[in-house]
Amino acid sequence: MNITLISLDNWGLNTNIASTLEKQGHTVKHIDFNVFKYKYPSVLHKAYNFILKAFFKTNLKHLHYGKEIIKQLQENKEIQDVILTIKGDFIDPESIVEFKKYTKKSVGFFNDNIYRCHKIKRVLHCFDEVYSFEKDDCENFNLKFAPNWIYNKNLPLNENNTFEFDVFNISSIDKRLPILERIAAELKSKEINFKFIIYDKKHKPTDSTITYINKHMPLSEVNDYINRSKVLLDINRIGQIGLTFRVFESLGLEKKLITTNSDIKTYDFYNPNNILIIDEKNPVIPVDFFENEYEKIPDHIFYKYTLEGWVDNIILKK
Repeated sequence: MNITLISLDNWGLNTNIASTLEKQGHTVKHIDFNVFKYKYPSVLHKAYNFILKAFFKTNLKHLHYGKEIIKQLQENKEIQDVILTIKGDFIDPESIVEFKKYTKKSVGFFNDNIYRCHKIKRVLHCFDEVYSFEKDDCENFNLKFAPNWIYNKNLPLNENNTFEFDVFNISSIDKRLPILERIAAELKSKEINFKFIIYDKKHKPTDSTITYINKHMPLSEVNDYINRSKVLLDINRIGQIGLTFRVFESLGLEKKLITTNSDIKTYDFYNPNNILIIDEKNPVIPVDFFENEYEKIPDHIFYKYTLEGWVDNIILKK
């Protein structure tokens, strides 16, 4: 099949989709519009864009992304069997509609939710099929459900089971910070070793209970921290129950998980031995959670959440 992947790949996660499809023998083009940097020609253009966003729900940057993507689609020698767009809410709707000229089927996938990202609603009609990791959005907007995926199952494991950190989390600065601070206090009170990193471009890097960084950490470095940690911590955003990549990183490397997302109980891989659900207002983390070994989940369940299973469901399904 001829497949084009269009994505805002700011963490480098989506390259794994392209490489998985290529290994299966498909002809794949990945258009990462994160590299299409837009610079305002003048201060007036910046002011004009403010007015467009405020009153007309339009963004010059999104228009720029759309134009650059279409230029690359025009270079395809054949009509694509599938164009998959991830984070299409960062592209203007008119451009997404035009994608259909270059493909037999246009598919959108969103791993943000409409509660947090309202602009998703304005592009839903632009695709032939739309998938979301958020169950409520699927129900309310008649979308198809698909979670995120395991991207790290082929990474080297920590074979000697010696870990520098008992618990690890990395996230961006947002309203979850007070929750993270409460969890840090709980772990510290029980002398459980942890490493928490917050990305905040306005914060000066510091070394304290929580480490702040002001530049994006490469995915390879994130994976190094994960490999050096025994248990991963997941804190879902307010109003979101879709599972984050932290959940699937834990599955891929067979690591235990601590999470504030109680909806994880509805998934077929849930095992209370492997996954501890905590109250974000009063987190209680028993020390004995770290003492029992991870219990491997059945292969047929695991496969559903691998990239191979994910592309089977979203791209290759007829």
